[in-house]
Amino acid sequence: MKGSRGGFTLIELIIVVLLILTVYSLVFTYVKKNGGNPQALSALTLKSSLIDSGQMIGHTTFLCINRCTSCYIRHGINEAFTLYNGPIHLKDTIAYTLDASDSISKMEYGRYEDQPICLKLDFYPNGSSTKVILENPDGVYYLPSFFGNPQQVNTLEEATSLWLENTTLLSHIGDYY
Repeated sequence: MKGSRGGFTLIELIIVVLLILTVYSLVFTYVKKNGGNPQALSALTLKSSLIDSGQMIGHTTFLCINRCTSCYIRHGINEAFTLYNGPIHLKDTIAYTLDASDSISKMEYGRYEDQPICLKLDFYPNGSSTKVILENPDGVYYLPSFFGNPQQVNTLEEATSLWLENTTLLSHIGDYY
């Protein structure tokens, strides 16, 4: 029994490593292709979806037209808008803001591609964004500019209260010091 061997040859080890790498690359490609689909943009997921998709680069502007069924994104203020290709669940969204007397008023953004803009949000490098109240057939939502997460509320009045509360908190943030 002089010819018994105690290990693997170099060729056998290379074949095993190549098989493992092939299986790993197939699994990784499948997970990346099927797991990397962008989450649908909705009032509650708008900011987090854009951040998670890597679409937020510096000062980013996001706008929607056609009753908020077609959306565009722009990086920087001098760049051109490009069509947002992910799924969108913002149909018939109306955007509101508070005026100087803290009364709620519908936003008028103007037009893009000869269509009225129904939503326009700016996202800044420091993590802040445009503060806005959104209303659509699914509900009413308050989207803060800095702190906290978007919240669904029952009425525009509740969203207005959240807006004013958030503004008060921000105006008194330096009182501690």
